[in-house]
Amino acid sequence: MDLSIIIVNYNQKNLLKQSLKGIDLVKPKLDYEIIVVDNNSADSSPDFLRQLKNKNEKLKIILNNKNLGFAKANNLGIKNSLGKYILILNPDIVVLENSIEKLYQFMEENEKVGICGPKLINPDKSIQPSCFRFPKWYTPILRRTFVRKFSWAKKKINEYLMADFNHLEKKEVDWLLGACLMIRRKTLDEIGFFDERFFLYFEDVDLCRRAKNAGWKIFYFPDSCMVHYYQRASADQEGIFALFSKITWIHILSAIKYFLKWKFYKPKN
Repeated sequence: MDLSIIIVNYNQKNLLKQSLKGIDLVKPKLDYEIIVVDNNSADSSPDFLRQLKNKNEKLKIILNNKNLGFAKANNLGIKNSLGKYILILNPDIVVLENSIEKLYQFMEENEKVGICGPKLINPDKSIQPSCFRFPKWYTPILRRTFVRKFSWAKKKINEYLMADFNHLEKKEVDWLLGACLMIRRKTLDEIGFFDERFFLYFEDVDLCRRAKNAGWKIFYFPDSCMVHYYQRASADQEGIFALFSKITWIHILSAIKYFLKWKFYKPKN
């Protein structure tokens, strides 16, 4: 099998429905399967998936009895997949015609590339940042607090966001947003799956870093384009108000785990 598309869903039935419909409309010219892992959604997503399963022979569903988080749920999908390549796809992504095939062909032609990702655009067709330089320990602080308003902080943030890059050319990068990643199975066999210590956030940064450390290339490939209905939940508030947000604390905890892992000791992967 060429490709396994893995979608982790949590209370996003409408977006999931839109994403699956988009895949069906473009009909990727590959031998592929779709694995949807539902993290115990309470919005009738499980019922929708059960009904859809009987109508789509390419669809596999995994219904978890609790929210396992992004990394663990994706790993569960990967373990049940058969494809030569894995396409991690958020339910808020809408694939466009030939976008999946272009990623696949790029990987086929570049055997040293372990992970690649498309150009992501907003619904208004503006380019959405999806490739980045590795964060420094202070990057989350600059981005999530009032400090980001200072000119020196803006400069550091722009470096992290690769604001100096036009996002119109293919480029080897440090890491790609986990909303859409095509990953070579051989790479995962070598470096392992997502680190399940990360419940949400930083698991994509960590995976790309492990891949690069193992000698694999990470590529941003804008010839492939997809629409991302992106909602940055952890940035809805800032300052003291953000401290009352559960998603903010999940983000902080993941950041601490990441920087402890990569700054203060050197793991094998």
